[in-house]
Amino acid sequence: MRGIDTTQSAMYSYVSPEQRVPKDHPLRAIRPLCDVALKALSREFDRMYSEVGRPSIAPEKLLRALLLQILYTIRSERMLMEQLDYNLLFRWFVGLNMDDAVWDATVFSKNRDRMLKSEIARLFFQAVVEEARVMGLLSDEHFSVDGTLVEAWASQKSFQRKDDDDSETPGDGGNGGVDFHGEQRTNQTHESKTDPDARLYKKGKGKEAKLCYAGHVVMENRNGLAVNGQITKATGTAERAAALEMLANIAGEKRLTVGTDKAYDTHDFVERTRVMNVTPHVTQNINGRSSAIDGRTTRHEGYAISLRCRARIEEIFGWLKTVGGQRKTRYRGKESVGWMFELSLAAYNLVRMRKLLPHVA
Repeated sequence: MRGIDTTQSAMYSYVSPEQRVPKDHPLRAIRPLCDVALKALSREFDRMYSEVGRPSIAPEKLLRALLLQILYTIRSERMLMEQLDYNLLFRWFVGLNMDDAVWDATVFSKNRDRMLKSEIARLFFQAVVEEARVMGLLSDEHFSVDGTLVEAWASQKSFQRKDDDDSETPGDGGNGGVDFHGEQRTNQTHESKTDPDARLYKKGKGKEAKLCYAGHVVMENRNGLAVNGQITKATGTAERAAALEMLANIAGEKRLTVGTDKAYDTHDFVERTRVMNVTPHVTQNINGRSSAIDGRTTRHEGYAISLRCRARIEEIFGWLKTVGGQRKTRYRGKESVGWMFELSLAAYNLVRMRKLLPHVA
């Protein structure tokens, strides 16, 4: 018999969001990992908020919502709030009950800005890395390092002379009033009026120059998890300088190895890593010049293994750009861009750790 097409406008539900989420859903394994890291930040959250006044959005719920935005590539806070309003999976992950009201998008953004002014993203990332270390997922000897470009949230027409007076700009200030064709523009004489921290940079010969930042990651070689990361201004030496800074944070008495591509094949980088008790397994750049490393390093079997493992760091960059929203950032200023970069790295680690959990057990 044909069923009747009726619509019931209101009803009572005795099924919680917890019961509606499938037992084998990927977020079920990510949620407890996320909660352990958030619990470690409880004291830091207490210092951020006043003991009096009207309660704001719980920082734990705010961070879970931001993680969902990264994991599902949601392009704006307004769309995220829309999803939270009707998506039971999202409500369960954030910690909202069926009848809880969803926050206004502007209120959510204001509370997010409070987070951006703190070091919560770095602390959360470090807490996730510590979880992986406790579970035995990290190598403490072998690492890889590399960098990538993150396009800035600024247009080419905002890149103007530093000594220009805005009041003297002809026209209405729109696209029609800006013409930079035929003008020689450099980072020394020009800067973006909308994001002064962005730098005009091109990836190689024949490539177009873009306003961007440089993102850097240190990966451990056992399971391909990120153990450190940061955003810097894009310069010709940013990769090596950031790598040395991050390696100094993990170097100690125990000798380490670090695999890199040929952009790091310079005498300065090789010498400084060796001083830190780090063996540089650098891809040799032999195009028209001598390499900074020789047979003393390349003859060992571990050198070839490091170069094979090093390629896995591209998987991190690929995920960050296709899923994590780091191909073109939606934030301005090095601090804000770096905050979201580190949170995206934490999200990548959580996804990767979920896949590794059955093998650990």
